[in-house]
Amino acid sequence: MRRESVLLSRDWQATIERLGGAAGLRETARASKAFSRARGIKSAADLLRLVLAYCLGETGLRSTAAWAAAVGLADISNVALLQRLRCCGDWLSLLVGKALACAPPPAAHGRLIRLIDATVVPQGGLRARKSGKLWRIHAAFDLPHERFSHFELTDQSGGERIDRIPVVAGEIRIGDRAHLQPDRIARVLEASADILVRAAWNGARWLDPQRRSFDLIGALHAADQAELIDQTIFVGRNEGAPLALRLVAVKKSPAACAAARRKARRDAKRHGNTISQATLTAADWVILVTSLDAATFSTNDILALYRLRWRIELGFKRLKSLVGLKGPPGTDERSAKPWLLAHLLIILLLEPSVDELEDSPRWLLAA
Repeated sequence: MRRESVLLSRDWQATIERLGGAAGLRETARASKAFSRARGIKSAADLLRLVLAYCLGETGLRSTAAWAAAVGLADISNVALLQRLRCCGDWLSLLVGKALACAPPPAAHGRLIRLIDATVVPQGGLRARKSGKLWRIHAAFDLPHERFSHFELTDQSGGERIDRIPVVAGEIRIGDRAHLQPDRIARVLEASADILVRAAWNGARWLDPQRRSFDLIGALHAADQAELIDQTIFVGRNEGAPLALRLVAVKKSPAACAAARRKARRDAKRHGNTISQATLTAADWVILVTSLDAATFSTNDILALYRLRWRIELGFKRLKSLVGLKGPPGTDERSAKPWLLAHLLIILLLEPSVDELEDSPRWLLAA
């Protein structure tokens, strides 16, 4: 199946039904002011088909307008098509939400597992490319069904935050080092969720149960023979009392230790820094913090849960390969945002059939 297959006549009606039907499309398009009245385009469904054809196609506005006229879809100029596209951002956001809602609520042992991360695509236009400007797509990826459950689009100034994605009560939210944000973690916990995040040795203000400074590097040295730490830790906050969490650290294999130390040295050299012994010591360990209790989740459970993070990386690769997600043309946010949202909508429509597209289906990967 190609990414454009949902635009073919035999598939288009099914696509419309998945998004609420023709009446539902008309209602959401009018509410978001994407389609107020027919002016060269007969319906909201035709407008969506036209926008998707442009965003997913390899041709420009003029060729898309000519194609629409040739197939009797719309009688509209390339300039008018651009203006319509610029009005579709809020509408496409609503449609992405509808497509997300089609997924059954995934859970693992009664708990929803949510992997959070972000990926970037370059902004279009020669000036933007030279300046390195980016669009950042923040996402949540749910297990065990391996489906994206939330997207949020920002420019490069929109940083990764562990509380950016709305919390589902009871979920286990898993993030990387960028998400060790104590004040924001507190908001996730207050919403009745749990967290599991990777930690840099110097990425937080570590405290012992007496709220005194905790020497994490010293603890790693002390545990060198056991190659494992699993204990209570407190993390200082800018606002409010320290967070009571659980520190889980496991020493890497000798080969992985050597590779991690080489990478740490390269990174320090690239930034013109002298690497510290503490950084080299921490490079030998995978350091995690979690709110999951030891009585229910063993050390091995915590390590197994964090290893699931590769699934969202695979999801991003699939997103970019299946629908050709790349930098949108031009630099105007009014047209760039609908362009990116159209691609996100298509991956959500294609996901139920993704196993048919991949050489290695998910059940084989899990075997």
